Amino acid sequence: MSKPLILVTNDDGIQAPGLAMLSGIMRDYGRVIVIAPQDPMSGMSHAVTVKVPLRIKTLIKEEGFEMYSCNGTPVDAVKLGQKVILRHKPDLVVAGINHGSNSAINILYSGTMAAVIEATIEGIPAVGFSLTDYSPQADFSACAKYVKVIVEKVMKQGLPAATCLNVNIPDVAAEEIRGIKICKQGRGTWDEEFDERKDPRNRDYYWLTGLFKTYENGHDTDVWALSNKYVSVVPVHLDFTNHQAIAEIKKWNLHVE
Repeated sequence: MSKPLILVTNDDGIQAPGLAMLSGIMRDYGRVIVIAPQDPMSGMSHAVTVKVPLRIKTLIKEEGFEMYSCNGTPVDAVKLGQKVILRHKPDLVVAGINHGSNSAINILYSGTMAAVIEATIEGIPAVGFSLTDYSPQADFSACAKYVKVIVEKVMKQGLPAATCLNVNIPDVAAEEIRGIKICKQGRGTWDEEFDERKDPRNRDYYWLTGLFKTYENGHDTDVWALSNKYVSVVPVHLDFTNHQAIAEIKKWNLHVE
């Protein structure tokens, strides 16, 4: 039987250590195609490139392993990987390992998870992996065994329709991780400010800054799991509908005269 075909991407860029770790792990499970942005694309969410041409650069092409960079976003990378490089669907898409948490509301900003969601839209099983360490020197060694366990299960069991996985790994020593928790998305927001500065020509410019704040989170959330040294696994569905709110909104009796 032919080996599974695995597409690997990220939002930290083609040179990111987390991508090297993840693609290396995936080589044990099948033929690996890596395509990632040539530059860091964190916080790009589900952006796609429409104003400039997209280009692909071949970096490595050998038996069972290929690596490409592109000048687009993480979502562009998934589209290019499927539609241009492979010209058919891979068996699995994995993204990461991201530098920093994608728990709680961060999933909406994450280029890593946008790549995974894009794969899910195409009907491809997909998992995003993140380590809650934003440092460029982050140590990903504790992630390997959890990536393997989760990937093996997904490849064997598959995933529910229109569902992908958001996996976050706490930034603690491997021996301190207490296990894996299947969770729901926690509650939290960014308390943002803009650092206002002047350039040499006395023009204003701004850097976005902020602190992530969490709210009351029960033991069934990713925020709680990570703060208590568990790996969090959140099933993410493509349907954004708040089904419980439909009946309430219907009571508004909306109509136009």
